[in-house]
Amino acid sequence: MDRTRKWVLDQIKLFRHQVQAGPVLPFADLLAPELVSEILQELGIRFRERVYTPFITLCVFLGQVFSEDHSCREAVARLLAFRIATGQGACSPDTNPYCRARQRLPEKLFQLLVQRVGRWLQQSVPEAWRFHGRRVKVVDGSTVSMPDTPANQKEYPQQKGQKPGLGFPLARLVVVFCLASGAALEMAIGPYRGKRTGENSLFRTLWDSLEANDVVLADRCYCSYADIALLAERQVDVVFRKHQARPSDFRRGQRLGKHDHLITWRKPEQRPEWMDEETFARLPDELTLRELKYTMVEKGKRPQQIILITTLTDAELFPPNELAQLYNIRWRAEIDLRSLKSVMEMDVLRCKTPAMVRKEVWTHLLAYNLIRTVIARAAEAHDRQPYEISFKGALQTINTFRDYMLMDLCPQWYEELLRAIAFHEVGHRPGRYEPRAKKRRPKPYKLLQIPRQQARKRLPGKTYD
Repeated sequence: MDRTRKWVLDQIKLFRHQVQAGPVLPFADLLAPELVSEILQELGIRFRERVYTPFITLCVFLGQVFSEDHSCREAVARLLAFRIATGQGACSPDTNPYCRARQRLPEKLFQLLVQRVGRWLQQSVPEAWRFHGRRVKVVDGSTVSMPDTPANQKEYPQQKGQKPGLGFPLARLVVVFCLASGAALEMAIGPYRGKRTGENSLFRTLWDSLEANDVVLADRCYCSYADIALLAERQVDVVFRKHQARPSDFRRGQRLGKHDHLITWRKPEQRPEWMDEETFARLPDELTLRELKYTMVEKGKRPQQIILITTLTDAELFPPNELAQLYNIRWRAEIDLRSLKSVMEMDVLRCKTPAMVRKEVWTHLLAYNLIRTVIARAAEAHDRQPYEISFKGALQTINTFRDYMLMDLCPQWYEELLRAIAFHEVGHRPGRYEPRAKKRRPKPYKLLQIPRQQARKRLPGKTYD
């Protein structure tokens, strides 16, 4: 782990180029070589001085995620070009050493980096961005697919309705986002189907990351007696949409206002399958919760009645309209997931083993948090809110500024970068809706109905041994 001063400076310089950053861009101060070395020491990882050290490998992996090509060949070619330009000597254009170096990196390294960058961004947001000075964490889930390999199929099986050899392995993700900054704080990944693979089960594995006085914001699938009680035990408040299976009667309970009252939920008689007897016995016999209803009106749609369940029972401190506004912006988590899956192209992963698939997901989250850091600083510098700034616009601006930042021709380039990022605002489009359909017709290829290996043998005039 010992390095000379010159070697450390070379690594810092290479890192800044690999993550498309300049000397003052927040990427460098958040992912300094010292931080990576500190985590590796915590994990007890030792390495030799070679071309693909853990730090260099991480930088190349991040550069691969940032690029539009996403291929290992392009990532290695970028490293090769940089080493030649800086007089360090050419490395091999072969991608095998890089791929082996990625496999050697522990998965925990990527996870800890995402957590620390996300936590730093959450703690540094201005007080005005918070909800009554409290941290609001939004939970949402999604799925990603990956190459159809035996290893991936074994750990992340495809959907039951798909024939063997025709489907793709599918994994379920649950991500906890910071509402104020949009940073990804935690992530859990599991199979798409099977026992205890739902969003609730994955979210429970992330409860240790929640802190006292946090507010969890989520949709109706998270609204259960046991979950609310156990979160309250951790001094965590919730704002959930009420589950459709529970009836509502606003004529009962302690009235707080129109369609706003306190109700009592009683402990269920039957223990949930996922809970042990000791934990079930610890649950309180009843919970006093607040139930409120409001109408959401969207253009071109029928008015929708939304019923919320929350542990924020003080009606004076938390008026109904503020809670309604808070739940209405829950969709930011879906927008953040869309930025990860569509803008950063994480919806279809490329690694062929489950361990590398998880590293690839964590690397996407790390790159996403780095971009969110720049967006937050641009928003603070130009009197904006982070959710008002386009994520895709920020990514495009950073990529466009990249070459000129490295040349360092203008000392004001960083201020101009933040100004350009803050300029690309997301328009206020209440009630906007679009059909989920494409106008551009796909090419008229037939669908593959049998495994590809069998389809090759059926091609006319082709013979395979």
